[in-house]
Amino acid sequence: MCTLEKRGRVWLLTLGGDADHRLSLGVLDSLNSALDRIRAESSSGSAALVVASTGKFFSYGFDLEWAKSGPFMHRMHLMSDKFRTLVSSLVSLPIPTIAAVTGHAAAAGFMLVFAHDYIVMRRDRGFLYMSELDLGLPFADFMMTLIRAKVPSPAALRDVVLRARKFTASEAADAGIVHVIASDAGETVAEAVRLAEDLAGRNWDGNVYSSIRKAAFPELAAALGLVNGSGTKVASKL
Repeated sequence: MCTLEKRGRVWLLTLGGDADHRLSLGVLDSLNSALDRIRAESSSGSAALVVASTGKFFSYGFDLEWAKSGPFMHRMHLMSDKFRTLVSSLVSLPIPTIAAVTGHAAAAGFMLVFAHDYIVMRRDRGFLYMSELDLGLPFADFMMTLIRAKVPSPAALRDVVLRARKFTASEAADAGIVHVIASDAGETVAEAVRLAEDLAGRNWDGNVYSSIRKAAFPELAAALGLVNGSGTKVASKL
């Protein structure tokens, strides 16, 4: 359901599924399988990952229509559990990760963006939107920990989770959320690939990179059940 290709040192993972790129169970399984392959083939660290999509949406979050057609909370928990595995895999991946946001990203789709090291977003279309408040849905603990880890200021955090603000690329860059702005969808992916090539060319030790990432976000690593090299959970000292 998702496509994975290797361009030199750069892995390009493109979201599949419906036009909204909803994170259904099938899409989540496909993403997790792709990351398992990348991990198995990228232990040296001399690679990088770009996650992108096509069309109007990067990802509009969980498949709510499917959840509503059955036991709602049970189905939401099923998607949340697979999504937690996805976030955990990205946070522990032994290579740099870049989200190429070529369209709207909302709810779990926005969280998926946050799970990357760098965010490149197109200027001409799309917004970032944490819609849970508008939908009347709570955050799982690991989700809120992810958001807190990646939003750089209390004011921006308030706007993301307590205002459900829709951020354009420029507004998200001003808030410190987006790191690079590109002109359109094609340039967004191209800029993300250029950044990935530069990072992969640094030839960092993958295990060290992953360990430092987890140490940089200790509360997130603990919430995801990730461990450091000694086999103990990484805990916050704050």
